[in-house]
Amino acid sequence: MTFRSPYLVLLRRNRNFRLLWAAQLVSEMVDWFYSLAVYSLLLSLTGNRAQSVGLAVVLQVLPLTFAAPTAGVINDLLSRKGVMIGANLARCFIVLGMPLVRTPGMVWLAYPLLFLETVCISLFEPAHTAVIPNIVAADQVLCANTLSSITWSFCLAAGASLGGLVAVVAGRDTVFVLNALSFLGSGWLIHRMHFAEPHTEGRQPLRLGHLLDFTPILEGVRYIRGQARLFATVFVKLGCGLLGANLVLLPILGQRVFAVHSASLDPARNAMLSMSLLLGSRGVGALAGPLIGARWAGEHRGRLGIGIVIGFLMAAAGYLCLGHATSFLLAAASVALAHAGGSTVWVFSTTLLQMYTEDRFRGRVFSADLGLNMLGVSISSYVASAAIDWHVSPRTCATVLGLAMLVPAVAWSGTLFAMERETD
Repeated sequence: MTFRSPYLVLLRRNRNFRLLWAAQLVSEMVDWFYSLAVYSLLLSLTGNRAQSVGLAVVLQVLPLTFAAPTAGVINDLLSRKGVMIGANLARCFIVLGMPLVRTPGMVWLAYPLLFLETVCISLFEPAHTAVIPNIVAADQVLCANTLSSITWSFCLAAGASLGGLVAVVAGRDTVFVLNALSFLGSGWLIHRMHFAEPHTEGRQPLRLGHLLDFTPILEGVRYIRGQARLFATVFVKLGCGLLGANLVLLPILGQRVFAVHSASLDPARNAMLSMSLLLGSRGVGALAGPLIGARWAGEHRGRLGIGIVIGFLMAAAGYLCLGHATSFLLAAASVALAHAGGSTVWVFSTTLLQMYTEDRFRGRVFSADLGLNMLGVSISSYVASAAIDWHVSPRTCATVLGLAMLVPAVAWSGTLFAMERETD
């Protein structure tokens, strides 16, 4: 059996997962074109203010935290397939508003558009994660999660790198239209899936009153708090969310510190190319980490837990090295190392949550999981952007981020030790 064969077998034999995977590939590839184009647009229209990107990142992630309770209930009451399709259709129309942002006076419009798109993501992502155990066998869950993660990472690496080229050659408006079309394609692929959704059996149709009733939310909170392993694992991605500062740091480092110079391009386009290559390095690392880690961990819960500690330590080492990198190649390698660790943490913690959670609670659990992660992302990214605008060196910010990643590494190590003592 070859190294890649479990993933190829899963795609070849499981039609539902193949369609879900293709839907992810179609939308996420162009989504990174879009993010890069938005960040570049904001920097160009605001005089290179880092906080313009920081605010954009906050609006792309923080609403996920506040929407998580309601999004979780919706995903546990409605068809998750339907939720994914509806969210994709809404995102298609939302991103088509971005070409209207053409002057400094129109920058304000970008922020509500980003906010609305994030609300759609708060519905889509927990649904996507929650359906995986419904469409793959129990012994293929880690394989499916790993494939989803490396696909995301591939899309980041290819999308961020190609996105800079597409924006340079064809312009930002082309990127926005391509992103809208990708959501239509993704929704069509998900529409073709056919699978059972046990959580909808015997449930009443969703009514407005359900969204105003906090009983399902409190039920989900009690469920999570009632299981020590589940409760601890839900908070893993809060620590992982600290890496969200990279969404500000990497574009700024690409623009100011590790700029790639080409005589055929103007400074603005050189900066965009540098940003895209650094973000692409992040994707390369994020692809490699889970691919290697999953082969070592298998379905062994103990190894999944240890792998999370290792992942946090890799993230810490990567950003500490980035803060002292002396060339673009060293910077790219440091970013790749850090996000190989971060992506491993993501995949392993997701797999543990799927193992611990009953189907009828998965929507709420994964909404909480995503919400906590995005809380960490929003805080870290905005603090980083404010620090840079206060004239703190981007290198210093990278070093501080590396040190900050030691905190969740130590916290999760203590959790593992406590759980082992309880088992004994």
